[in-house]
Amino acid sequence: MNHTDRDLLVRPRGTEGVVTRVTAEDAGWEYLSMEMRAFRFGESLSGETAGCEQVFVMLGGVADFETSAGHFTEVGRRPSVFEGMPHAVYLPRGTSFTITAQNACEIATCWVPTDEDHPARHITPGESKIEIRGGHNATRQINSIIPPGFDCQRIVCVEVYTPGGNWSSYPPHKHDVHVERDGEVGEADLEEFYYYKIRERGGARGYAIQRVYTADRSLDFVGVAHDNDIVLVPEGYHPVSAAYGYDCYYLNFLAGSAQSLANSDDPDYAWVKTTWDAQDPRLPLVDHMMERTNV
Repeated sequence: MNHTDRDLLVRPRGTEGVVTRVTAEDAGWEYLSMEMRAFRFGESLSGETAGCEQVFVMLGGVADFETSAGHFTEVGRRPSVFEGMPHAVYLPRGTSFTITAQNACEIATCWVPTDEDHPARHITPGESKIEIRGGHNATRQINSIIPPGFDCQRIVCVEVYTPGGNWSSYPPHKHDVHVERDGEVGEADLEEFYYYKIRERGGARGYAIQRVYTADRSLDFVGVAHDNDIVLVPEGYHPVSAAYGYDCYYLNFLAGSAQSLANSDDPDYAWVKTTWDAQDPRLPLVDHMMERTNV
């Protein structure tokens, strides 16, 4: 499907209930759908995963998950994404669930069709590995939630923190063809969502800039992302830049030809990696120590 610039940037619907939602049909691709929902204290939501595997990421707040695949109580702890590490719940296909908010919550979820069965799990902050990637003002932090190798079929999920003024997803990389190299996945064909949060400073509205482009420039999108915006990445290279003074968070949901993050750098920019001899000392922006203090 040919995408226009407008198609790739999805603004939030509001601040209550379903804040934002994009289905695979909306996106014009095969697998990946997502939603972010804001819950009031005591509010419940019931549903079924049907023929999909599904992950729920606690952006902020605490909730109980009562499911036909197990009960998970007091999931979450951080008040916001800038105040701690992630809690999440993975549910297999054919699972009914009821989510009940124990305080005001924001929960992001993605669902992907599957023909496999995998165990339900509460993913705790201790299972989330922190990686500091890049160098200089292209340094960023990646927290794994559902990394390659997780016991599921297709979903990959990570969250990324980029200090204000830094570049992220850089050098620009792509994952839009499936390539096998020596029996391993050299590049996976993945659909991807970028879901954004920007740390507020003095009441002012920060932003990030994202580009999505192909080598032949048949797709060449540049968008300004604010809180709760989603950018779709159907193909092509997709770097991000955080406005100076405003730390940027984005949650990545991915699914496609392999449960993998294998990608290829834009050869015009890959050389910058050779210049990285130091990393931004502001990172990590969140860490596991925060989990102990957010009680």
